[in-house]
Amino acid sequence: MRFLLTNANEPRDDETLHVEMGRFIQELTEAGVLLASGGMELGGTMVRSTGGELTVTDGPYAEAKELAGGFALVEVASREEALEISRRFFAITGDGECHMRQIY
Repeated sequence: MRFLLTNANEPRDDETLHVEMGRFIQELTEAGVLLASGGMELGGTMVRSTGGELTVTDGPYAEAKELAGGFALVEVASREEALEISRRFFAITGDGECHMRQIY
């Protein structure tokens, strides 16, 4: 099963976080679980289609803290395993929000 995990956390930039996250990413990669990961620009562009017409809105947005700032694409045996990855992620980064969606 593949899951896309997107996270929105308060930015935190310290050496301990980088070291711990590096170990976590290496572990998931070596286990063959992590397929892709990365950071995402917080502003981005919102594209909406209404009646065949596109509306394009460029960020930044007022509530940028609610936007996904990073992602991980994982392949696991179950939803519970994906939840465990999220639990371990927040143990490293602290409080935040993660959206988890199964990829078909």
